[in-house]
Amino acid sequence: MVKAAVVVLFGGRSSEHSISSATAGGVLRAIDRERFRVVPVGITRDGAFVLEDDDPDKFALSHGALPEVVDNGTRILWPESTLSRELRVRRGDGTVESLGDIDVVFPILHGRFGEDGTVQGFLELLGLPYVGAGLLMSAIGMDKHTTKSILKAAGVPVVPWIAFTRSDLDRDRELWMRRARSLGLPVFVKPARAGSSVGVSKVSSWDEWDAALEVAFAEDATVLVEQAVVGREVECGVLEGRDGGAPRVSVAGEIVISGRDFYDFEAKYLDAPGIDLVCPADMHDGELAEMQRIAARAFEAVGGEGLARVDFFFTGTDFYVNEVNTMPGFTPISMFPKCWIASGLPYDALLTELIDLARVR
Repeated sequence: MVKAAVVVLFGGRSSEHSISSATAGGVLRAIDRERFRVVPVGITRDGAFVLEDDDPDKFALSHGALPEVVDNGTRILWPESTLSRELRVRRGDGTVESLGDIDVVFPILHGRFGEDGTVQGFLELLGLPYVGAGLLMSAIGMDKHTTKSILKAAGVPVVPWIAFTRSDLDRDRELWMRRARSLGLPVFVKPARAGSSVGVSKVSSWDEWDAALEVAFAEDATVLVEQAVVGREVECGVLEGRDGGAPRVSVAGEIVISGRDFYDFEAKYLDAPGIDLVCPADMHDGELAEMQRIAARAFEAVGGEGLARVDFFFTGTDFYVNEVNTMPGFTPISMFPKCWIASGLPYDALLTELIDLARVR
């Protein structure tokens, strides 16, 4: 059997570079080598495309060290037009070597310059099939303010919020302060375009407001302020339907917080204490069915392509969509694969399904 060639693309210029690299370690370890020939391509923090080592251990998360793509002197030469799918590499000594034709690209990139439609547009210009959301859905999903606006218009319940730029704040600080105060305390202050809880602060006193804004503005020019909701943090995975069918939604997982203010970067990726990921979550059948219905509606509202993780707050009576993540954390211990594993779809089969969806789209 001829193996399909899959470029696993990871790293990138965003603040989530290391998380993308860690995800690559999990994908490289689990991808079905009987079906796929893998070409690992890393993007350095400076934006250089390099041929990386096909070594899952190199990109494993470990205490005190986050994996990254380092410039090794190679350069990936993408196809010159849509008339070719040949990928080549230029070595450090200047020699050029063919890596063969590529069937699909798996862009496991998180954050800006990768998850926001940037790479998706690049791959569409080259005519290369790729895993996940398309350009528009990626751009929508990356911007929390745009996502919430679209979901609200589609009748999907969302948490009350405001969004503003630094220029807005400079022009009328008191106006935006009044609007923020109208949400009550506590509030969450977030960059509009970032993930993995990078740049997020919980504000329990208005004395913390200025510091939280600076942290968020360091990541993006637009900041979101959201009303805090008292309730359970639950989420589920969504996959594009096959042959025009309805989206498929996994069982629910729950983030149980016992010793931290919220599910921050350290808890997500550095095994900090005070967080348990429970999957499947303890929910009544009717509650789960309603959550899955809203998740599918949210997925379709923002574009309905590839995959997403839909995050909720559940008050016990109502579900509120917090975010729609179009390229969720994908390490084997991340919630998206855990939810699908609990739904009967193993990690390696999940990877195969995503690649197959990309090839037939």
